[in-house]
Amino acid sequence: MTKIVVLVKQVPDTYSERKLSDADHTLDRESADAVLDEINEKAVEEALKIKEAGEGEVTVISVGPDRATDAIRKALSMGADKAIHVSDAALHGSDALATAKVLAAAIGKVDGYDLIIAGNEASDGRAGAIPAILAELLGLPQLTYVRELTIDGSTVKADRETEDGLTHLEAALPALVSVTEKINEPRYPSFKGIMAAKKKPVDTLTIADLGIDASEVGLANAASVVAEAAPKPPRQAGQRVEDEGDGGAKIAEFLVGQKLI
Repeated sequence: MTKIVVLVKQVPDTYSERKLSDADHTLDRESADAVLDEINEKAVEEALKIKEAGEGEVTVISVGPDRATDAIRKALSMGADKAIHVSDAALHGSDALATAKVLAAAIGKVDGYDLIIAGNEASDGRAGAIPAILAELLGLPQLTYVRELTIDGSTVKADRETEDGLTHLEAALPALVSVTEKINEPRYPSFKGIMAAKKKPVDTLTIADLGIDASEVGLANAASVVAEAAPKPPRQAGQRVEDEGDGGAKIAEFLVGQKLI
């Protein structure tokens, strides 16, 4: 049986107005609708495809506030079997390294795993670093930016796409994979799946449960912080060009003035 761990995150909806907190310049998560990150839906979908191709079990893990339960339930309603939710006020403002340490500890609570699947980057932070940091902490081979994934016995094979082209990767299990938006099209939860998700187990843990001290996480212990932030300025009105037979010349003059030509 292939045991798969999928990392999921609740993020502000990209269609909502997102802003930073005035107090500490961290993301103001209460100011926007919260959803399961789309790239994580694709990660869950890929895990379910592997599970359905043979015998398997899918555990989702999320680090976030209490409201992140909604994102976890979405993953469970898609077909994941169980979940671990790490929720602790001390985690507020944690950087990528601290978050990866917490995830590594949470994964340690899983009763064995063959594959860890994550999105290549979250839509709220876009650091794109946690999969690589996590693989290093766990001592696992990492296959990142994957657009196609295959499990062949005790081996994972993947096509990795970057700006430089396509690379064919192969590693022995257990391994960690991060997927891109091209990996698949995630399914919609069925009514049966939504109802079943309500009965699936979700273990809620604090950092103390993971053996992590508060001095290792949080904004006060972050290696990187936002020192200053300002709201995006309002969009300026455009310049209208009246064409009186010399419209082309006026446009060219404008473009020259903007140093575009």
